[in-house]
Amino acid sequence: MNRLLRKIRFSVSVSASALIALVVGLALTAIIFTSEREVESGRQKVQFQQSAKLRILAIKTGLQDSAEQLVVLNQLFSSFGVISRQQFHTFTAPILQRYPQIQALSFQRLVTQADRHNFEVEVGKRYPNFTITEVVDGKQQPAAIRDRYNVVEYIEPAIGNEAAMGVDTSYNDDQAPARKISRETGRPTSTGLLSLAQDKGWHTGFLILAPVYWQGAPLDNAAMRVRAAIGETAAVFRTDHFIGSMLHAHGFNDEPGMDISLYASSNNEIKNLASRHTFPLEAGSDMKLASGWLFYDNMEPLHETFTLAGSSWHLEATQAPVLFTVHNRGALYVLIGGLLSSLLVSAYVFSLVSRIAKIERETKERTASLQFANLRLSEDVASRVRTEKSLRLRERVIEVSANAVIICSAQAPDYPIEYVNPAFERITGFRADEVVGHSLESLQGSSQDQQNMREIREALREKREGRALLRNYRKDGTDYWNELFIAPVLDEQAQLSHFVVAQYDISAVMGYEAEMEFQANHDVLTGLANRNLLRERLGEAILSADRSGNSLWVVFLDLDRFKFVNDTLGHEAGDVLLKVLAGRLQSATHEADTVARLGGDEFVLILPDQVDDGSGQQVLQRIMDSVAQPLTLQNHEFYLTCSMGVARYPHDGNTAESLIKLADIAMYRAKEMGRSTSQFYTSDMIERTLDRLSIEADLRQALDRNEFQIHYQPQICTTHGHIVGMEVLLRWQHPVHGMIQPGRFIGLAEEMGLIIPIGAWVIREACMQTKAWQLAGFTNLRVAVNLSPRQFTQKALAQSIADILQETELEPRFLELELTESMVMKDVDSAISILGKLKELGIHIAIDDFGTGYSSLSYLRRFPIDVLKIDQSFVNELTVNADAANIVVAIISLAHSLRLRVIAEGVETLEQLTYLRDRGCDEVQGYYFSRPVPANAFESLLRQEALLKNDAPH
Repeated sequence: MNRLLRKIRFSVSVSASALIALVVGLALTAIIFTSEREVESGRQKVQFQQSAKLRILAIKTGLQDSAEQLVVLNQLFSSFGVISRQQFHTFTAPILQRYPQIQALSFQRLVTQADRHNFEVEVGKRYPNFTITEVVDGKQQPAAIRDRYNVVEYIEPAIGNEAAMGVDTSYNDDQAPARKISRETGRPTSTGLLSLAQDKGWHTGFLILAPVYWQGAPLDNAAMRVRAAIGETAAVFRTDHFIGSMLHAHGFNDEPGMDISLYASSNNEIKNLASRHTFPLEAGSDMKLASGWLFYDNMEPLHETFTLAGSSWHLEATQAPVLFTVHNRGALYVLIGGLLSSLLVSAYVFSLVSRIAKIERETKERTASLQFANLRLSEDVASRVRTEKSLRLRERVIEVSANAVIICSAQAPDYPIEYVNPAFERITGFRADEVVGHSLESLQGSSQDQQNMREIREALREKREGRALLRNYRKDGTDYWNELFIAPVLDEQAQLSHFVVAQYDISAVMGYEAEMEFQANHDVLTGLANRNLLRERLGEAILSADRSGNSLWVVFLDLDRFKFVNDTLGHEAGDVLLKVLAGRLQSATHEADTVARLGGDEFVLILPDQVDDGSGQQVLQRIMDSVAQPLTLQNHEFYLTCSMGVARYPHDGNTAESLIKLADIAMYRAKEMGRSTSQFYTSDMIERTLDRLSIEADLRQALDRNEFQIHYQPQICTTHGHIVGMEVLLRWQHPVHGMIQPGRFIGLAEEMGLIIPIGAWVIREACMQTKAWQLAGFTNLRVAVNLSPRQFTQKALAQSIADILQETELEPRFLELELTESMVMKDVDSAISILGKLKELGIHIAIDDFGTGYSSLSYLRRFPIDVLKIDQSFVNELTVNADAANIVVAIISLAHSLRLRVIAEGVETLEQLTYLRDRGCDEVQGYYFSRPVPANAFESLLRQEALLKNDAPH
């Protein structure tokens, strides 16, 4: 009985010891596994965030770039009117190739019922049996009779989009709200979801619409814009196509498990617009709730909201829960190794306790036989074999680990390496025999972050665990980032004998962070610094200038003819040009200088350590010379110039913002000086700029506030002395600044596009006043009005003048339009066409400032003109300069030989009048007779005409 009880107690004691060892092993395994999973989960979240941000940025940029291309396409219509089908194809082909996310680009023309037949016949010449169609209940059929149609006339690419040709979209409820908003605002506007007739089938998608207006029509308010609309251009997107196209266009491959969705807000509701799924796991949310982050990588969705084409859009990137073994196996190896180790240790403890208990029992009983002793010895040998197998298993786990493992001696100060696993050889490129025996710190290279290494050194010295983020170098010299963990190892006597070091390669994560940081601080197109980095560099340069006492220059550079390249060769060629110029600017500056691109063709340069010895001027000239080097694009050679403004620190400003602003002001002064030059900021420039801004702001309201006045200068017949006409001159009666001369505001009005409504007002007022004087008895009075270059080139010029003549009831022969010589010589063929349309109305055409331009006699013969006006610069020197007198005589003779009338302006003396009358000049005007005067004063001159006639010499 006692023997049985001892056996039971022995069995319980052994089992309890083994169970305790197993529980402790499992607990340690759980702790280590949890810690490793936390690190791996965090790393996966960082990688997901970086990857999702890049893809969201690519999609957002792709959509915004696509909308911008629609604006570029509309500028083509604004510049040339409704273009031909071939021109539309030629212009859109490179856009569609560069932006594959755009399914199609189209032009929808507004067609009235009266024009429908002619339109169908004209298009039918290219597409037999063409008719305007509409979509009813998903079927395409001839369009019903209605007042207006919005017809898809051009669409590219034509292949795959045949079903959309000729479709009337005017009654499409999905397009109508967007079309209304875009025509009223003049801006691109997106539709909601709608059905697309593409690729010989129907697909879900959306459109971005941009209005096309009658060229030259006034667009001052929404009502005018709606009346001026002649159609719109549209960019077509298929929801099952464009997201994948944008990602692949930016070089992104499919990311397993990632789902990217695009939403659009409509009536305060979030509506799924388009999505792209790459890993369809329907039960992902259930796994996430069931397992948490410990066994599955659960990523928080990444959201971003932005505005596109007047609508609010929302991008969301999500990641399906993924079992932790898919991307990271470190925790798996820890779990397997820990479980196996725990079982082996438990078995070892069980064996060891059993052996000790057996020895104790044999000592106490001293009755064991030799056979039992041999049996116990056999069990001991078997236990040792199992222990050795356990050790070999743990060694195998370390060898197959994906992370580098290093075991080094605890002997200071070198801590020589005794073992490295295969992962270390694969990551670093060093073989085991090349590092074993060397000190642990020898692996760190010579350019480490000493603060992080200090943590590792202190952990070694204090014989504790340590952790640091380090930058190491492989055998071939390439660097990599790693998280390094170090932990002490104790021997059987609880004495420190070794350290175990684990390295986790996080180069990919650091690479994503570096890429995001670069994109945040550099221009995507040129690689130059952007606004963020510019402000940072400029702040540092200001501090350095304070320490050195030298001057700091901030240069604002703007290209002079960049828009010409974009308009002629397209934005792709413009991008190539900007890249080339970015390289030239960097080559022309020093390494310590900064070159930044603000956007478009604007650059800012930071030139530190400038001294007043002329070397800075040499740098500016070198920069201008580098820009001016010839450049070949698409077999065309360009010679570009630039205008530069310079602000100096601390002479001009003491902050980054003020220096950039003042340099910008100086650059505009360089533009005013004739371009292709540089100007240093001076204090009077800010006054000029503020004055210009004030004039610009008030000029926009001057017409509505009735602040403009018309003055009239009489034109006198040299034969009988009568007033036969008058030239109209515009004046601005400002409520604060008083009378503003045309030289201060006409150029601004031209730049701002206000000259067209102002010019139309001048012509209307002049015609109304002339008609009123005719009704008052001055029956043959003629009025001359100057046209600006922008007025002359507007498509609707002839029609708008015809409307004014009809409205004022003035006969066309009493209106004379004056154009400068340089204006009509800029594009001779176009000028002849425009002048021909004006002459068809019956009005008179005069060439102003004749003799100061570059007229060719052969062209002059082709122009349908009536009058040549001799420039006052010749008249001023008429009686003192023989050359000027000869030129005047030649002009009079030339005009009369071409059966043209001649008017001399700027006549101020009796001698000038006598000379001109004797040489046959038909009419004169100038201060000798009268300055330009308001309407009431001019009417007084008309009533005193008899007196003027008697006073004039005969």
